[in-house]
Amino acid sequence: MSKRSAIVVGVGAEKGLGAAVSRKFAAEGYHVFVGGRTAARIEQVVKTIRDSGGSAEAVVVDATSEADVIALFDRAFASYEPDAVIFNAGDNARIDLRDLDAATFERMWRVGCFAGFLVGREAARRLVPLGRGTVLFTGASASLRGKGGFAQFAAAKAGLRMISQSMARDYGPLGLHVAHIVIDGGIDGARLEQGQPERYAKQAADTLLDISAIADAYWYLHTQHRSAWTQELDLRPGAESF
Repeated sequence: MSKRSAIVVGVGAEKGLGAAVSRKFAAEGYHVFVGGRTAARIEQVVKTIRDSGGSAEAVVVDATSEADVIALFDRAFASYEPDAVIFNAGDNARIDLRDLDAATFERMWRVGCFAGFLVGREAARRLVPLGRGTVLFTGASASLRGKGGFAQFAAAKAGLRMISQSMARDYGPLGLHVAHIVIDGGIDGARLEQGQPERYAKQAADTLLDISAIADAYWYLHTQHRSAWTQELDLRPGAESF
């Protein structure tokens, strides 16, 4: 098949950024490989896309597994023409450094950084020889600064940012657009709504990032003309103080 496609890794709840990006690319005519750890969640995202007339398929993938990531790319490139890869996986929790055990630090680094390396590497291996494509990495405020209690998250996100910069310098001249998106603020999605209900209830609508608006920005990055590529884009609500 010659239909263009996108690979989205790190899709969870339907009211989440990964799902919103999947819906956006599907709405633009792409077949979307919806990758995530939980079958029920990604299958629901695929159902919503298909019910709206789009094309998508669910792929259960542990982004920290080299074998899983390679299998995902093998599957995608076997019958479609992917030219967009979005890495959206991550894990976060506030933990005092004195209470942070080694296993938790390593797990968060593997999800937020190592998995990004695996996805970025496979994207480069497949797309650079074709001289085309876009790779987008979801970052956070922690990509730029480490806040108290978030050393493990900042270490992962800062590392992911460096991967994106190295890839951009290596492969931009060869036709691969690599961009890193700093999400600076709370996202109006299921993670915040369910994980921090009190904070979510107190925040005004204009202090949270709308997931569909973020997804629009990802699509914009993908469609940029090569003469004016963005390597890093900051997204934050207008009411956010920074």
